[in-house]
Order: sequence, then C-alpha cells, then structure tokens
Amino acid sequence: MTIRVMLVDDQVLLRTGFRMVLAAQPDMEVVAEAGDGVEALQELRATAVDVVLMDVRMPKLDGVEATRRICAQPDPPKVLILTTFDLDEYAFSGLKAGASGFMLKDVPPGDLLAAIRAVHSGDAVVAPSTTRRLLDRFAPMLPTGGGRPRHKELERLTEREREVMVLVAQGMSNGEIAARLVLSEATVKTHVGRILTKLGLRDRVQVVVLAYETGLVRAGGHG
Repeated sequence: MTIRVMLVDDQVLLRTGFRMVLAAQPDMEVVAEAGDGVEALQELRATAVDVVLMDVRMPKLDGVEATRRICAQPDPPKVLILTTFDLDEYAFSGLKAGASGFMLKDVPPGDLLAAIRAVHSGDAVVAPSTTRRLLDRFAPMLPTGGGRPRHKELERLTEREREVMVLVAQGMSNGEIAARLVLSEATVKTHVGRILTKLGLRDRVQVVVLAYETGLVRAGGHG
C-alpha cells in the first residue's frame, strides 16, 4: 500500500529535497505540494492524502492553523509538523491542533521516512523523547491541578489504564511500557487503544497533551 504524502512548505528547495527522498521509496508517493496553508487546504479538496508534512512558519496561513482546519475535517490525513527548532512553541501549538507529531527539518532521511510510516500506521508517537522535552518546557504554561478540574473522563480509566497513560505521557514506547509493567506489547497496545476510545482522543500525542493539561503528569515527566 502506497502512502500518499503532501508537502507543505514555503521553501521550494526544501520541498524538492523531501520529494527526492520520498520518491526513492517504493511505499511512498508525493501526490501534492503547497507553499502555504491556504494552498494546502485547496489541494486537499482535490487530492486524497494520507500524511501531510507541514511547515509551521508560512505566509497567508501558518501551519498551526492549517493543521487545526485539516484535523477538523471528517477522516483527515495525519499531519506531521516540520520545525526548524527543537523546542518551538509552534510545534507545541501544532500538537494541540491535532498533529500526530513533529520532526526537525534537518532530520536524517531515514528518520523522516520512519516517522512518516509511524504516523501513517497510527501506532506510535513520533520522536517521543523530543515530544516529552517540548511538553516539559511548555507544561508550566498549561492549567494543572487546582487550576482547572481534572478531566472528568479520566475517572473512566482503570488503575492500569491510568498507569499506562502516565508512561505514554513520559514518552515511552509500547515496548518500554511493556518492560516497565511486565506486560506483553500486545496488552499495552490494547490498553492504549482503550484509553484513546474512552477519552475520545485521536492518537498518543493527544494523550500526552491531556495528561499534562489535567495534571496527571507534571513538568519533568512525573505523575
């Protein structure tokens, strides 16, 4: 199955470089390109896309707002934010807007390809350690604890599911969580799936954001 990718970046040279890398893959095809968020939304109306590689700083409509609008559509493609800086407030806003993860623009080609495949599969957070560092930086700006009531839906989770949610929020992969809790990876995946369903979340990144917002996990990664 071919992963249909759209490149959204206002720098033509960068799009060209990404397109060359993706074109060499037997399971990927660049089906559309756009130089800003407005063009991206127009392209999506006419083209079926599985994964969007989204720059954040663009004219007309930035990547964060474009991501928000894309993710609000029925059955949207996955969005992977591309950022120049490791700890970028735009990347955090992109995750809040519904992106499935983010990568640095100077990421090695192999890592970018793995990220696209991971996002497409929906099984993993992209660069969880980087996501954790980003959230650690911005967690103090989020309402936690007494600042707002804990998410009511969290009460629907079992004790084990809450335990898994905390470890997901700390950036652990399913394999790492399985080792920590002495469970099989399949069992961890089942727990993660139930957490997503019960909380009405799209993917693991949203689990991480919610865990910080509700105070389930504090800056520094501790529940």
